[in-house]
Amino acid sequence: MTDVTLRATHAAYRDDIGDLVTRRPVPGPGLEQIGAFLFLNHHGPQTYPQNNRGLPFGPHPHRGFETVTFILEGSLAHTDSAGHESIIRAGGVQWMTAGRGIVHAEVSPAEFKRDGGPMEILQLWVNLPSRLKMTAPRYVGLQAEAFPGVAAGDGATVHLVSGAFEGRTGPIESLTGVFLCWAELAAGATLTFDGLAGRDLFLYAVRGSVRVGERALPNWHLASLSAGDTLTLTADAPALVLFGHAAPIPEPVVAHGPFVMNSVQEIHQAYADYQRGLFGVAEIVAG
Repeated sequence: MTDVTLRATHAAYRDDIGDLVTRRPVPGPGLEQIGAFLFLNHHGPQTYPQNNRGLPFGPHPHRGFETVTFILEGSLAHTDSAGHESIIRAGGVQWMTAGRGIVHAEVSPAEFKRDGGPMEILQLWVNLPSRLKMTAPRYVGLQAEAFPGVAAGDGATVHLVSGAFEGRTGPIESLTGVFLCWAELAAGATLTFDGLAGRDLFLYAVRGSVRVGERALPNWHLASLSAGDTLTLTADAPALVLFGHAAPIPEPVVAHGPFVMNSVQEIHQAYADYQRGLFGVAEIVAG
């Protein structure tokens, strides 16, 4: 077995959306994607005042990939053109398969806009292979109690979203066998993931920093990792990381705006289908 090593780190760059603090480690300068993992927006952490406008993501379309949204603090109201609607609170996760086309809105519920409070949200885009890009849309939204945490050694807790870890299976089933979790490490904790050979690896330091061997992955940085079977993380101070792995998709990736397909022609078709109203309509959740 070989150990995964840290080859390089990529700082998330600030790209605020109005008054929403936003950091984006991928895509970024010199880094188009991490295999099947295409995009990460890190919103917050910040505290909203009373009577705020909330999140700005009104109805918009997607096709050809999946969005996985981690609500670390605050709350998020979701509605989409496939008829799904939910309000997910801190510690919960939304997994949406855009597939052949969906319109969705992601906004703050009425109570958050009225009362304000802390907010921190991660949204990750995960690619789909060509055979699934036109699959039927689906949505799963689960609250914090669905992700109770798996103790992993002394001082590490893994909140498993999809895939298997230490004999446990995450509550969301990925169409493509993607493993996703967020993990909390106390000072001095060590956490090991194995079975990684031949997988695309995604590691982002959300809070604090961790070490891979002797190299540090600082706060708000994304890792470029070597191939290997086993990844071991060590935290010298409290840390929270987002970790995932996925089977490689050896196909062209053509991304434009809210669509991710395999060719420019398919992108043009996505825009045409959306403009014809084939994706449906999403209403904003009232609260």
